Amino acid sequence: MDNAASSKSHKRHQGSLTDSGEEGDSQLWANFDKNFRQVQSVLDRNRALIKQVDENHQSRIPDNMVKNVALIQELNGNISKVVSMYSDLSSNFSTVFHQGSNSKGGDAKSTSGES
Repeated sequence: MDNAASSKSHKRHQGSLTDSGEEGDSQLWANFDKNFRQVQSVLDRNRALIKQVDENHQSRIPDNMVKNVALIQELNGNISKVVSMYSDLSSNFSTVFHQGSNSKGGDAKSTSGES
């Protein structure tokens, strides 16, 4: 999804949440939006790194091949960052979802252990 579509989608979510009077939810979505933008920034950097690695590789110039080592190391580190960022987003979303379920009377505890 490109930035324009993402922005339009965010405004639609933000509008519906604000219209229902849930200011806290609006802030929550703003935080998720900020985090997704950070992830997108790293992914954009990775795209540029991959392009540079490809150009260096195609040039077959020894110095460029040596430069690829550092570029690939940066790419590897960025992939780890993205995994960590998505893990944090997932954890945060899960926490918020379960808090929301519990605060609205939808207790998520199982009663299967009762006899």
